[in-house]
Amino acid sequence: MSIEEKLKKLQIKYDIVEHPAVYTVEEAKQKVPNIEGIGCKNLFLKTKKKEYFLYTLPEDKKVDLKELAEKLSLTRFHFASKENLEDILNIVPGSVTPLAIINDNENKVTVVLDKELKNKKILVHPNRNTATISIFYQDLIKLIESENHKIIEI
Repeated sequence: MSIEEKLKKLQIKYDIVEHPAVYTVEEAKQKVPNIEGIGCKNLFLKTKKKEYFLYTLPEDKKVDLKELAEKLSLTRFHFASKENLEDILNIVPGSVTPLAIINDNENKVTVVLDKELKNKKILVHPNRNTATISIFYQDLIKLIESENHKIIEI
């Protein structure tokens, strides 16, 4: 099932715009047509114990992985490999998005959402980096919960 089909099934309203492929926040700022919402960056992280986390935060917010690990009572984070990304979330680098949680059938990934996004419309990829979806934060939570994934808001 595509992410668009899943959103329709859950009766989640969204807007989508198509655009050239983007791989960074900077490219997205230049190439993504104007669409309502806060741009996000998404980090696919793992621990030495092979625990996986997908962290979604405002695109301009600085990330301190050591501090993030401490907040989550973990020892340390590393960026997950391209192979992990493809095997677990069935997406490629440049397309990381919390919407890819629909592809994690084994519930290996915990979604971490930055509280600054709460009660806002956010912009994320629909499992490919050639489009951007505008969706309400609460609707993202509804989608993640429908997939039985753990959510941590920090």
